[in-house]
Amino acid sequence: MTGRILIVDDVATNRIVLKVKLESVFYQTLLAGNGARALEIAQAERPDMILLDLMLPDMTGSEVLARLKADPVTASIPVIILSSSHDADARLAALGAGADDFLTKPVADNVLLARLRNLMRGDNGYALVAEALMIPGLAEEYSDFSMPARIALISDQPEQTMRWRRELPAVFPGEYMVQTMEQALVSGTGFGGDDPETADIYLVDANIGNGKAVLNLVSDLRSRGPSRHAAVCVIGAAIAPDRMAMAFDLGANDVILSTAPPAEIGLRLQTLLTRKRANDRARASVSDGLRMAMVDPLTGLYNRRYAMPHITRIAEAAQLDGTVFAVMVVDIDRFKVVNDRFGHAAGDAVLIKVAQRLSANLRAGDMVARIGGEEFLVVLPNTTYNEAQAAAERLCRIIKQSPVTLDDGVLVNSTISIGLAFSGATLNPVALIEQADQALMKSKAEGRNRVTVSLSAA
Repeated sequence: MTGRILIVDDVATNRIVLKVKLESVFYQTLLAGNGARALEIAQAERPDMILLDLMLPDMTGSEVLARLKADPVTASIPVIILSSSHDADARLAALGAGADDFLTKPVADNVLLARLRNLMRGDNGYALVAEALMIPGLAEEYSDFSMPARIALISDQPEQTMRWRRELPAVFPGEYMVQTMEQALVSGTGFGGDDPETADIYLVDANIGNGKAVLNLVSDLRSRGPSRHAAVCVIGAAIAPDRMAMAFDLGANDVILSTAPPAEIGLRLQTLLTRKRANDRARASVSDGLRMAMVDPLTGLYNRRYAMPHITRIAEAAQLDGTVFAVMVVDIDRFKVVNDRFGHAAGDAVLIKVAQRLSANLRAGDMVARIGGEEFLVVLPNTTYNEAQAAAERLCRIIKQSPVTLDDGVLVNSTISIGLAFSGATLNPVALIEQADQALMKSKAEGRNRVTVSLSAA
């Protein structure tokens, strides 16, 4: 099945007709004839989409919608209002309460199905991540502060963009900028700042290029890096159902009739912005999670999980190029004494400073990772024996000559011991690390603050 859709309508015939239409294109349907049953199913089943009628026997559709959005379990489920009502106030109330769309019956089948595909395609990735982020201990608070919305207005009719700039800020505050089609497709054009994504929302005139260019523009905006994650909204006075369905399928997040009152347009834009920024947060959380899986949170260095595949790639490259690489295992001498004498906060400060000095005194292509409590792994690709030994001795010297200053002004002197191995004898990363570790043990046994080269490498 491509998705589960909850149909909420008090008229059995309406439910059956929708059920047949949706199941003919392989959706799974859930049915509810009143608001209480709809809320029960939504809570238990968490469908991918809800089609909700406004007129229900036990409560209004607006009440059902409000309860859905107030419940963390169901708040992210997209909701489309299907209603025979032409009441503008009812439309505004539903959109203001969080409905993703308000479609007036009868709705063309191709438009309804395209809208369903569109919302499901845009929501699934966010919903999965949002569910993962609800796991206790993984979710993090985020600031409610958001930059003003950035809206790009795209039309080849100056009077149209002038009208948008005049009417929309009153109902949807933000930074508005008029762009040509070419500017909209060029990275970094128009809006300032460091964010390469040029707009939060692209508001596109349905009649651009006499109506012939809009579908290509929607597709281009959705497929190009700078605008891929932005919301795209097509707006026009009269849009044929076939073109509306095509716009949804090509990636438009909403299609609005320009005859709609400005207040409705503002609410629709706010819905697009809310969902867009929720997706932004989800992507950022995934990115941060992936980064934290590879990075030691205290020192900012790579961790063992990253280091082992990385050294394997270096070994494979060395085999292809016929080059030699070096491996160091580095240990802070008498680190337990630092913790016992000055406290664990002081120990953390020493770890951070040593990590920074190791990184600052290696080449750009070298890798340093924290692989244990006070133990580090350094890998130097394409390095001669003399170069690697000189680098190791330099690191020992720098750490010894640079005491760590604690917050209370106390100086903590530290030294490091290093075991050094080379890939001349073996390209097996695990064996090389073991050789370097054995050499490190010898450095420790012979008085610390020294470099020992593995006999296997020598």
